[in-house]
Amino acid sequence: MLKNTVSIREWAEDDRPREKMLRKGKNTLSDAELLAIIIGKGSLHKTAVDLARELLKLVNDDLCDFGKLQLHQLCEVKGVGEAKALAILAAIELGRRRKEAPTLKKRKIFSSIHSYDLVKSFYKDLSHEEFHIILLSRSNEVLGIRKISMGGTDGTYVDAKIIFKTAMEFNASALILTHNHPSGNCRPSPNDERLTRKLREFGSLIEMPILDHLVITDNGYFSFSDNGLMI
Repeated sequence: MLKNTVSIREWAEDDRPREKMLRKGKNTLSDAELLAIIIGKGSLHKTAVDLARELLKLVNDDLCDFGKLQLHQLCEVKGVGEAKALAILAAIELGRRRKEAPTLKKRKIFSSIHSYDLVKSFYKDLSHEEFHIILLSRSNEVLGIRKISMGGTDGTYVDAKIIFKTAMEFNASALILTHNHPSGNCRPSPNDERLTRKLREFGSLIEMPILDHLVITDNGYFSFSDNGLMI
């Protein structure tokens, strides 16, 4: 038996997401309505808003967790095919990149919180480990941020040669190391400590000091420097 449904086109104009945005502004739309605009079209028996609500239910309407959903999880909702799921993932990635693009020009690092604020968005919503470095001038001005490696949930391989080669390409005078722990535990592991010690020792030999190493989670960070581990 066919289900009786009402197309979005039959809704009152102010209830249609696109028209509502045009008339009242983007801030008046609910999360489901915004997501419906990204989805574009509904399915045979569901409007785009219906699909959006079902998608959000996967994470109990938590947008932070929604950003962590994978393609196959989105496609589990009936009516959401690969094309709709890819559009959603593309929108999420654009939002993430916007956060990952702070104005670096003339920005200086004076403390661990400055470093954390600079890179925390790089690690948001990740379920795997990544390793990034902050490249600094002699006056601690930020020259750039570069990803060195990407791994799994338990770790990532870091090649010291790539780190220092990248630093030399930027004519950097100092480095700050950063990586994340998807587990949520920001305490450094013994491997983290060994790697930091090795990189710091080599950096001192070539006059490329490692100023700090941050271990980042969704709830905060651990600074090697703040905790006396860079001596």
